[in-house]
Amino acid sequence: MLELLQAAQDYYSYSYADPTMGFSSGSSIILMGIIGVVGYIVQARLQSVFAKYSQVPFPNGMTGAEVAEKMLRDNNVHNVKITHVKGQLTDHFNPANMTVNLSDSVYASRSIAAAAVACHECGHAIQHARGYAPLVMRSALVPVVNFSSKIATWVIIGGIALMAAGGGTTVCWIGIALIAMSALFSIVTLPVEYNASARALEWLESSRMLQGQQLGYARESLKWAARTYLVAALSAIATVLYYVSLISRRND
Repeated sequence: MLELLQAAQDYYSYSYADPTMGFSSGSSIILMGIIGVVGYIVQARLQSVFAKYSQVPFPNGMTGAEVAEKMLRDNNVHNVKITHVKGQLTDHFNPANMTVNLSDSVYASRSIAAAAVACHECGHAIQHARGYAPLVMRSALVPVVNFSSKIATWVIIGGIALMAAGGGTTVCWIGIALIAMSALFSIVTLPVEYNASARALEWLESSRMLQGQQLGYARESLKWAARTYLVAALSAIATVLYYVSLISRRND
């Protein structure tokens, strides 16, 4: 397997150095490296912000679970159950069993950070109840992405083997299309996540749960969480660009 990958890299090595070739695979690797560093910084900042505002008490003393239950009631969503899951920031909404799952650091915590995360997940439950189009599209992509992610690497490897043997690039392009499905999923995820945060902040403000500086704390927590999805989308796009630039050299 490693020999095949090395052969393909050697075959296309001129694309790393030739400035006339446009956006090269070398440029893609540099871009992925930059995005990786940015991703690390964003994740570290998220952890720092969450830890900071986990020390700031929620004004009325409600737990993350209690805030979540109230937000759902206020939005007339009565078929979703609040449950507890292990871990930190493993919170998620599961439409399969209609549950908002809150982590150890959110479920019983009485902090502003916990309330913000809990309300964000409830935002997804409300999206589901309202038939929010990007969420519907993302849900439809789940089985497709689950399948494509399992076979994409093997299709690419098979395509590289064919190229090394002097064959065409069709199989590789199929593999790239499969990888692109993950990138599409990441892109569709962005409006879903940003909208869920917007719903959370709007409710926290309109219900007078948080105001002024306290609302700003919640906004900052959700802002950094959303940026992790943005970095993930950029990384997925960069990966597709890398393979496109690599394989397209075969046609030059």
